[in-house]
Amino acid sequence: GGIFSFLRLMRNIKLILEYEGTDFVGWQVQPNGRSVQGVLEKKLAQLLQEEVKTNAAGRTDAGVHARGQVANFRTESEMDPGELERGINALLPADVVVIGAEEVSLEFHARYSAKARSYAYHITRRPASIARNLTWHVGYRLDAQLLTVCSNMIVGEYDFSSFCKNGVSVDHHMCKVTEAQWIEREGLTIFEITANRFLYGMVRALVGTMIDVARGYRPLDDWQKIMKARTRSEAGMSAPARGLFLNTVTY
Repeated sequence: GGIFSFLRLMRNIKLILEYEGTDFVGWQVQPNGRSVQGVLEKKLAQLLQEEVKTNAAGRTDAGVHARGQVANFRTESEMDPGELERGINALLPADVVVIGAEEVSLEFHARYSAKARSYAYHITRRPASIARNLTWHVGYRLDAQLLTVCSNMIVGEYDFSSFCKNGVSVDHHMCKVTEAQWIEREGLTIFEITANRFLYGMVRALVGTMIDVARGYRPLDDWQKIMKARTRSEAGMSAPARGLFLNTVTY
């Protein structure tokens, strides 16, 4: 009894989300359009009858998709995670789905507790209609060996300033890449990369520049020069957002 009966226990809920980024301005709430965070928070508030603030593992850009985005939020609701998952999916639009919900410790933070993130970039070699919002069509002849050489050169801990969007303030540009590879799967050319952290626009800048090398637009020597230059203007164009997926987040 006493004063403590008024204090309901705060809980921390972790969600795993899948979404198609095509019609979103990105994860983060922005004044100019529909965001994944905005849609999710609105529906959670509706379901739980309280204001909800979510944190995400990665702030995906406009047009970028997620297979395993992780978000967490604090709630006073006593709703069981399974019930919450079913309830929220009944309210969410078709392009966002919660594929997992669980209660976690209050210390857990989707972004700051993450140890690694994995992204995949999908390229189609022929024009596509069904997958047009999920792939980048590249019609040039590509040298697969050059793609592999480039991707092998970024495994390790390096300064990735050359592959970070300009005007974004971060503490540092060091990222530790533990895996980077190009694979062929089901008619797609896919770049997979895992690192402890990613800079803004980094994967798309890496892919765009590697494609420049693989199609013979720039010599392979340029690749090391770009890495060492530490300036975005040296690297190639950014690959379009639609081919990029946030696959998994590791804790």
